[in-house]
Amino acid sequence: MAESRKERARHWQYDELPGVDLLRARYIRKTFVRHTHEHFVIAAIADGVEVFHHGGGDVYAGAGSLALVNPDTPHTGRAGVPEGWRYGAVYPSPDVVAGIAAETTTLRGAPGFVTPVLDDPYTVQLVHQVLRATDEGNALAADTLLRVAVTRLLRLNGGALPRREVRTAGARVAARARAALEERMAGPPTLEQLAAELGTSPFALLRAFRDTYGMPPHTWLTDARVRRARRLLDAGTAPSEAAVAVGFTDQPHLNRHFGRIVGVPPGAYQRERKNVQDARHGRPVPSGAWQWNGQQRSRT
Repeated sequence: MAESRKERARHWQYDELPGVDLLRARYIRKTFVRHTHEHFVIAAIADGVEVFHHGGGDVYAGAGSLALVNPDTPHTGRAGVPEGWRYGAVYPSPDVVAGIAAETTTLRGAPGFVTPVLDDPYTVQLVHQVLRATDEGNALAADTLLRVAVTRLLRLNGGALPRREVRTAGARVAARARAALEERMAGPPTLEQLAAELGTSPFALLRAFRDTYGMPPHTWLTDARVRRARRLLDAGTAPSEAAVAVGFTDQPHLNRHFGRIVGVPPGAYQRERKNVQDARHGRPVPSGAWQWNGQQRSRT
């Protein structure tokens, strides 16, 4: 019984599914702050309930349903019941989803999901079978099941994503502010300094940025820093060096924000990437390992 109350998560990649991240987790007290993903989120709830703020309010995903988030869409995440929630998730890139949509659907434009929650136990099972196939090293099954799952979701809940066009003066200012923050991520200006550089007032900039990107500049910057840190970790940069490179004060600072956005500590995240690299070079790595409180243990 005590074992079932532990939080655990594994965030990994499978070499035979390029462009796809994978996650298996149980969370009880975990709270995900407002953030975005570059990839799609397809989270299959096995037990419990997840609540996440999406659009204008909270939505609930219970057992047998899927939480679906399009790329660059701000959202949060937390438990909706005292026992938390257990789920498996796949994160296919926009290119992966677009390729599947072009081959198996009649959707035009950039494909995406229309609603953030879909009650479909069959696809929930498909997602968990994808994860199981990667554990077993069954590339044919993993690739096939992923394509079937994405095709089914697009047919049940798919549509063309709206094009993001910068039309208003406020949106243009927000885009310039975002570009400035990306360029000066490690040493960003204050809101007042940034507004002065862009020829506007702090509150006008704050309002324009939030209306355009769904979060204030400082929240967006933290999210962007974690994204860049992930790329550095993928490339083999040590977590302590990645933290400083993206503008965090030290590794504990990175650890705190990384865990609240990605769901696992940066060290555990990087170890899984290293396992993929080792497998490419023929080095045996344990299959089906979980991350329990930052330590890797056999799932069996």
